[in-house]
Amino acid sequence: MKLYFLRHGEAEDISSAISDHERKLTPKGIERIQTAAKVLSNLHIKPTHIYASPRIRAQHTAEIIAKELGEKVEVNEAVNFNFNLPAVETLIAELNDTDEVMFVGHEPSMSQIVGQLTGGNVAMKKGSMARVDAVMLTSPLRGQLIWLIAPKIFGALDD
Repeated sequence: MKLYFLRHGEAEDISSAISDHERKLTPKGIERIQTAAKVLSNLHIKPTHIYASPRIRAQHTAEIIAKELGEKVEVNEAVNFNFNLPAVETLIAELNDTDEVMFVGHEPSMSQIVGQLTGGNVAMKKGSMARVDAVMLTSPLRGQLIWLIAPKIFGALDD
């Protein structure tokens, strides 16, 4: 099973005018995620499920990706803050070994989960994505890091 972990794009700063839940992507964040979406489409990535945190910036990130890939977003509270390895296991429990699943969420969860799956020390920047291939689907889930792409690399790949 291929698992993709995408940290949301660059978002508005926290202010007294908006809650953290309502923070939107910045124009730069939108542009970088659109670029990432094109690269993912060129790589023929077709997740069977795209799970997104209910926070606006994660949903918008997921929607940009889903539109480019011709898929739909499934908003799920489990991908919100405190997303963890048991939540991944629960979300993929009924899926096929050949399914591809994308999770769109936040830090520090994204880095922590990829690290727990692979045993690596991973830093997920805003708009970056990791692909982990599950090698053991029983609990505890384990995987192998296949790639990690930073937003600037997505930009270079789109040129």
